[in-house]
Amino acid sequence: MKLAVVLACFVVFCLAEKPLPCTSPPLLTGRLSVTTNDEKVGIFGKYLYDAVGQRVRLFEMGNFKGQTFTADVLLHFTEAVMYEIDDAKRTCKKSPLKADFQPLKIPQDAFWLSQSVVGTSSVPGQGLLVNNWYGKLPDKSGDFLSTVTELGCFPVKSIYQTKEFGWVLADFYDNVIGITNPNLLEPPEFCAGAVMDAEAEPRNYLSFYANEDRVQSPSIEQSLLNLWNAFKDHH
Repeated sequence: MKLAVVLACFVVFCLAEKPLPCTSPPLLTGRLSVTTNDEKVGIFGKYLYDAVGQRVRLFEMGNFKGQTFTADVLLHFTEAVMYEIDDAKRTCKKSPLKADFQPLKIPQDAFWLSQSVVGTSSVPGQGLLVNNWYGKLPDKSGDFLSTVTELGCFPVKSIYQTKEFGWVLADFYDNVIGITNPNLLEPPEFCAGAVMDAEAEPRNYLSFYANEDRVQSPSIEQSLLNLWNAFKDHH
């Protein structure tokens, strides 16, 4: 009888310890990198993430097929607008954004793989406990692997498949809760006169790279949707 009680308590303890899908903090500032295994794309930069207002600002530099670029973009999902900003020239390009805002989170249908420690568990305070998750992309075109912190559900890493580039790796680091400069989530004053071409084709990540002849260098929102595909709710 005692053994049965002990075993029952052990089972309950194990079930209680299993991580559950989680959602990252709604306001984040940090840095990111996005790379592809075909070595066509390498992007590094800073991000501001606002799940409340559904806005994201990215400041990035990178390499596309051997050509370097820098970019500054504000994605305003509630308005379905992307602002490509050049502070030095005080210019602003306004384009339709073909994307629904998806919060950084582990979806409910994801499969928990394991817990692991980044660093070491040998010495207290010198390791970070993270959870590793697996799932299918929404169109069933491939798989994804995502890693978030056990405490706080901060994004750490995501790997997923694309038809255009094979495996894509997104890393998040130097994350802090909150927006360090809220003004950066609003278009600059010189964007007030920017007019969006109503007949312009909506921008998105996959169509941009799938039709390389139309452009000479990548736009920053491609990398955003790249990393968002790694964490969005409808994986």
